[in-house]
Amino acid sequence: MPPLRPLYRAEQVRELDARTIAAGIDGFSLMQQAASAAFDALRQRWPTARRLSVLCGAGNNAGDGYVLAALAVCDGFDVQLIALRDPTSLDGDAGRAVAMARRAGLRPQAWSADLVLNDDVVVDALLGTGLSGDVREPFSEAIAAINASGLPVLAVDIPSGLSADSGAVLGCAVEATLTTTFIADKLGLHTGAAVAHVGEHRLLTLGVEAQRHRDLTPVAWLLNDAPDPLLAPRRRDSHKGDHGHLLVLGGAPGFGGAALLASEAAARLGAGRVSLATAPEHVTASLTRCPEVMVHGVRGPADLGALLDAADALVVGPGLGQGAWGQGMWQAALAAGKPLVVDADALNLLAGMASPPRRDDWILTPHPGEAARLLGCSASEVQRDRGAALAALARRYGGHWVLKGAGTLVGDEAGLAVCPFGNPGMASGGMGDALSGILGALVAQFGRAGDAALGGLARSAVVLHARAADLAAVDAGERGLLAGDLASYARRLANPRTSDVRDIAR
Repeated sequence: MPPLRPLYRAEQVRELDARTIAAGIDGFSLMQQAASAAFDALRQRWPTARRLSVLCGAGNNAGDGYVLAALAVCDGFDVQLIALRDPTSLDGDAGRAVAMARRAGLRPQAWSADLVLNDDVVVDALLGTGLSGDVREPFSEAIAAINASGLPVLAVDIPSGLSADSGAVLGCAVEATLTTTFIADKLGLHTGAAVAHVGEHRLLTLGVEAQRHRDLTPVAWLLNDAPDPLLAPRRRDSHKGDHGHLLVLGGAPGFGGAALLASEAAARLGAGRVSLATAPEHVTASLTRCPEVMVHGVRGPADLGALLDAADALVVGPGLGQGAWGQGMWQAALAAGKPLVVDADALNLLAGMASPPRRDDWILTPHPGEAARLLGCSASEVQRDRGAALAALARRYGGHWVLKGAGTLVGDEAGLAVCPFGNPGMASGGMGDALSGILGALVAQFGRAGDAALGGLARSAVVLHARAADLAAVDAGERGLLAGDLASYARRLANPRTSDVRDIAR
């Protein structure tokens, strides 16, 4: 399996930069390497481009921009070099970069709102990874002009205005077409608002091997699409009893669809048996939609009987509601002592508990609004630092967490991972129910290894879910993608030796 890519915070990458310089590489030489690598990426991405606008701020990010501009003009490009800070005020390596641009014949012009940017490509070297507060003028004005230009944009290291640590937009941010990031990858380029601002992403390590610095522990890991060893072909003599029994608790009166979606997804992902405990009026719909699911109409927890005892794992929440029926199912699930996947209204019921439990044997899957209720804050606060929000959830409630949204995060108190897959077509009803079914199926099949295994199962389920949506989008487009479409694609991905789905997904 290819290793997961480590992700770091901006401070850690600055430390890597400092150590590289201390090891004998001149700081300006490293800046030249970065600018040269970014310029090469520009030429590869836009091979016919001959006109550039390069916007520079202050510090080393601006220095990268000045060097890139010098390289471009020496290569025959028509370069418009725009300075948002007085170039004569720059010192150190950035000052040397200004001198290099001047020697190449460039004369920086001060930023003005009246400037018309050169086509073919705009280079953003305004603000680097050290930005902590909201973008101020004149940078916000320049960012607005870049975004309004409609031109392709190369962001040097990070789109200006984006937090390198959280992916949050700090007031405003450049919407890049291509981002070239240096030395090591940053968490904030892969989650939250970042996915709408980074564009195509390229890591340029400049020969630095970040993982050799073992004292700099990655803050997260970027998940990949490598085949999951858990999903190897089954033994020829296996039977349904070998592959787990999942019980889905959901579908309060009038809310049956979510539980049906979760149950069908679980069946498609290989759970040996799937039972559904739902309100009696939804039984016929379940039998019609997926007769392989063993549906039971229950009026309350007293009707669950031996269902809880027979199950290896539970999914609780899809269509659960917060009334008496949902409350009863929720309390029964908590008392069952089985591994739990907690979603939807079960999360809201958990948030409303005066003394919520803390346990290791559950996977909880909130979207930002649900996470906010669990933490007693606003959804915008969750989105401002998604990694910190997930860590806070794990500290408070234990277990393993899936914080849904663009750049879904998966983690627990021990670590964090980011899913780079998925598409905007997933912004439709029922997607979370399909995910809970996929999660439940994997837990029922492979959760016998204990609580520690649940984190790996959560990561596998999130990747399967997101890549299934990508496959579905390849076939028929993003708009109109339904949660019910995912089960068959996820099944294909869960059987990698029977279909070359990795090539299809790309």
